[in-house]
Amino acid sequence: MMNGNHHIVVLGAGYSGMMATARLARRLRRTDARITLVNPSASFTERLRLHQIAAGQRLTDFRIPEVLTGTGVTFVAGTATAIDPGTRTVDIDDGTEALRYDTLVYALGSHPDTGKVPGADVHGFTLDSPETASRLAARLRDLEASGGTVTVCGGGLTGIEAATEIAETFPRLDVTLLSHDKPGAMMGAKARAHLRRALDRLGVTVRSGVRVTKVLPNSVELEDGRNVPSDVCLWTAGVSVSPLAKDAGIATDRRGLVLVDATLRSVSHPDIHAIGDAAAIRLAWGQIHGTCQSGIPAGQYTADTIARLLRGKRVKPFRYGYFHQPVSLGRRDAVIQFTHADDTPRRAYLKGRSAVFYKERLVSSTPLKTYRLHRYMYVTGTLSKGGRATRKPAV
Repeated sequence: MMNGNHHIVVLGAGYSGMMATARLARRLRRTDARITLVNPSASFTERLRLHQIAAGQRLTDFRIPEVLTGTGVTFVAGTATAIDPGTRTVDIDDGTEALRYDTLVYALGSHPDTGKVPGADVHGFTLDSPETASRLAARLRDLEASGGTVTVCGGGLTGIEAATEIAETFPRLDVTLLSHDKPGAMMGAKARAHLRRALDRLGVTVRSGVRVTKVLPNSVELEDGRNVPSDVCLWTAGVSVSPLAKDAGIATDRRGLVLVDATLRSVSHPDIHAIGDAAAIRLAWGQIHGTCQSGIPAGQYTADTIARLLRGKRVKPFRYGYFHQPVSLGRRDAVIQFTHADDTPRRAYLKGRSAVFYKERLVSSTPLKTYRLHRYMYVTGTLSKGGRATRKPAV
């Protein structure tokens, strides 16, 4: 039950953190609860669109305080540097006193993992923020003047979208996609075939079944000893998370993801709720992998859970199922693979212009609209609760 002026602190304003914050403000608008959102930047990072910035496109700068105008949320521009679960405080690098919390929402997300392969952190670009994407765009513009080679390391959805966007925008550059698996391996055969035709049409060289062992100033070294020429290397292979939770003594897995129960509360500290890329969320069909698609429903669920707990109501376990795998293939092409709850492919898919419309109008633009609409009404961010696949809790 809520006692006094309950303070909820949300760490991280990514897709999960923003959804949790906006919905908490709506849920608790008639209470004396206070909500504070902490994020290093006052701008909302549209991670779904960072590959567009890398290709030199200018996107709207959405300011978080403006998106949350009228909600009563306090925004703090700063980075959380330490959590003390004993005193329920969070240290912030903005020079102010530590923030005290009654409930903490841990939504710090993830960032590209450049620490496992030598040279990736020094010679590789990443799509970690608008700033890093803009630096890559500037380098690509300079390189196109004389022609050169670009390697994209990682054949996941981020690598595919980046490789096709760069190849379409900078046709004088030779773009190579390096991947351990075949690009689009998680998709069905027809969607994967369309993806491969798009890569061929845009002139992207695909080298699958390879592992990168070193990133050098002008090349990328492979496991078999061969070197691939590379004037610019974009690193999209793997992610890592902040060590903040582990350092605070909060229970985590070997990757540093916060271990949570069926209601997304820390198994070691129930006053901490973990969502998004930073949480080890396990359902009956397996563990969720971090995406905007799963992060927004987790943020929505956690806001509803906190509101119910504060009112002394029962909470049902989190249920979620994947619905689609949307992939941009430049500005004029895309492919959408519809999926089962466990992210395995269904027979249905979209390609071409219909897929472009689907992704741009129904996927990429939806999150910010959802956050803003919470000032006036409840808006769901959940496409699927998983059906039969999530009726039983994870073991």
